[in-house]
Amino acid sequence: MRDPLLRYRVMANVVGAVLLVLVFVAVPLRYVGGHPALSKTVSPIHGALYMVLVVCVILLGRARRWPVRRVVLVALGGTVPVLSFLVERRVAAREALVRM
Repeated sequence: MRDPLLRYRVMANVVGAVLLVLVFVAVPLRYVGGHPALSKTVSPIHGALYMVLVVCVILLGRARRWPVRRVVLVALGGTVPVLSFLVERRVAAREALVRM
């Protein structure tokens, strides 16, 4: 994958999916069900994937010459459940308009 936008889109969706599993499955199992194993496994995976997402956002921002504020806001999209999907859609739509 040479296109930074495609890399970002893939990572945003992967991070978003893992975050949904973490927040809506693993954390309730840990604190309500008393089964911390899934949370202990998914949490570091999400953290590592989020770091990859941040690198992808930085590379995309540099390639498209985004202001630092936009890079930070797009990167923060991976920290809130469902927001990464919404931000990814908006970034993809905006970049499609810019390329026209």
